[in-house]
Amino acid sequence: MPAERSLDVITIGRASVDLYGQQIGSRLEDIGTFAKSVGGCPANIAIGTARLGLKSGFITRVGDEQMGRYILEQLQREGVETKGIVTDRERLTALVILSVRDEEAFPLIFYRENCADMALVPDDIDPDFIASAKAIVVTGTHFSKPGPDAASRKAIAEARKAGVRVVFDVDYRPNLWGLAGHDAGESRYIASDTVSAHLQSILPDCDLVVGTEEELMIAGGAREPLDAIRAIRDLTDAVIVCKRGPMGCVVFDSAIPASIEDGIKGPGFPVEVFNVLGAGDAFMSGFLRGYLAGESFETCAKWANACGAFAVSRLLCSPEIPTWEEMQYFLTHGSPHRALRLDEDVNHVHRATTRRPLYEDPACDTLMAFAIDHRAQLEDLADRLGAPRERIAAFKRLAVKAATRVADGRPGFGMLLDGTHGRQALFDAPAQNFWIGRPVEAPGSRPLDFDGGGSLAAKLVEWPVTHCIKCLCFYHPDDPADLRQKQERELLRLADAAHRIGRELLVEIIAGKHGPLEPDTLPRVMNRLYDLDIKPDWWKLEPQADKAAWDAIGKVIDSRDPLCRGIVLLGLEAPEAELEAAFAAAAGTPRVKGFAVGRTLFATAAERWLRGDIDDEAAIADMATRFSRLAGTWQALTAKRRAA
Repeated sequence: MPAERSLDVITIGRASVDLYGQQIGSRLEDIGTFAKSVGGCPANIAIGTARLGLKSGFITRVGDEQMGRYILEQLQREGVETKGIVTDRERLTALVILSVRDEEAFPLIFYRENCADMALVPDDIDPDFIASAKAIVVTGTHFSKPGPDAASRKAIAEARKAGVRVVFDVDYRPNLWGLAGHDAGESRYIASDTVSAHLQSILPDCDLVVGTEEELMIAGGAREPLDAIRAIRDLTDAVIVCKRGPMGCVVFDSAIPASIEDGIKGPGFPVEVFNVLGAGDAFMSGFLRGYLAGESFETCAKWANACGAFAVSRLLCSPEIPTWEEMQYFLTHGSPHRALRLDEDVNHVHRATTRRPLYEDPACDTLMAFAIDHRAQLEDLADRLGAPRERIAAFKRLAVKAATRVADGRPGFGMLLDGTHGRQALFDAPAQNFWIGRPVEAPGSRPLDFDGGGSLAAKLVEWPVTHCIKCLCFYHPDDPADLRQKQERELLRLADAAHRIGRELLVEIIAGKHGPLEPDTLPRVMNRLYDLDIKPDWWKLEPQADKAAWDAIGKVIDSRDPLCRGIVLLGLEAPEAELEAAFAAAAGTPRVKGFAVGRTLFATAAERWLRGDIDDEAAIADMATRFSRLAGTWQALTAKRRAA
């Protein structure tokens, strides 16, 4: 095999959108809400191997519609090479609708009639793309129809010619072979001599064969697992891996011993089984991470078993596969929970290492945000000037245009916008590839309260997944104990809601309005919130007197949550000259990623526009000029730091 390949693995086959019922223990007929994710065995493996640090690619077809584009975009966010994916303009992307009744029953319906991925044909297989990988993964379902069967066999043939290893995931779904009805999607084994003979024709060309006991039985054409493994060995010299659920797995790299128990094993991980779907794909991802890196089979099995343990302990498929950092954390620290989904330390690593990139350019981690999420301040201004409050919404749309003019399509820019007066502005902003933050706090509340009352999580679930929750809390470490406890309780409630619905959280702390702002004030606040296990994705903090103060804050993050995205500076309506000095003090601290400034940018234009002294264009130009100056100052300072 050539030493240099641009990819580690290419997977081939199913690509669907999974719609998972969110009510656990319910019949599928009674499910009320669904969570969406990328699904299909090879799609899951492509994502899983990418999360574990391999360079993965994928060959399939998706529909020329929103679900197909969702799969493409999500694969790209995960780092999967998608040039092998064909957009099919005649067929729809496959869907899977499923629920979890209990640890053994998971009602499942495949919507795959004439779907895009099953239209894969040999012309979709590019020999050069196949040759760019160390291994390909073919999956059983794609041998069930003539077109994808021919495509998969061509991929195998090209792999053999190019010295690329062939991995076969048996991936047996009886109803996709026409052996069970539409309502039997959860069925995992129906014996069939026809299917066995079909799969056995693939085995001689394989280097690695992976399946559950039932899947190896269909591949081997035998009714007992050990007999099936021996039958497979008669047809191939491939390494055979038998997945055994909670008992882990057994690897056979040569002659088959007298007992399954005599094969090569890695340690298992006894966890609560929450949902078995997707566990095999996570398992395969972990095994390939070791197999393609030349690790021992014991290590391959350990990593595979660990990944499978994560998958069975969580609800979804591909979103639940661990990252390399998460798996290593788990293997090093373990978990006190049999139900891994309840381990907040592990979950934090998972959330932080699977975040969406801030922008289309994943290398950009700067955040220069135009903050115009203000509600009370603009209402007071409109009332004082005798202007209708309804005009505030139009002014916020002008702010989006100003920010757009400054960003000019470049990454690194964002906006803070509210849903009270900024609803239309929120509709405008996504087209600009802006980072978006939205406030949840009741304006000026102390103790902290949330805007609009009612159920916090029920409201947040209506937000787009790309919107970051922003919460301002007026919190000083020397506040009275009862005030601190009330505020901490609300922040805990917010953090829990954000985690449960999969939204990022920005916590803004203003301490200086209610006590002295000493060099240790914000570090004390942050340490207290970290003690409560509140770990925001972002901090928004007041300017500090000097670099030493920022270094102290950076050290808190380094020690308490090194996976934090970072800090943005707030403005507090400071004049531009003061903000530039604050920028200079903060720019030398790598944890400070940018700023989120508001009234410094819009206050003058808002007053003049609401009074009628200037038109829309003049207001846009004034705000754009101010925003451009601040952005330029920040960029120059950070460029100087990086150069140094």
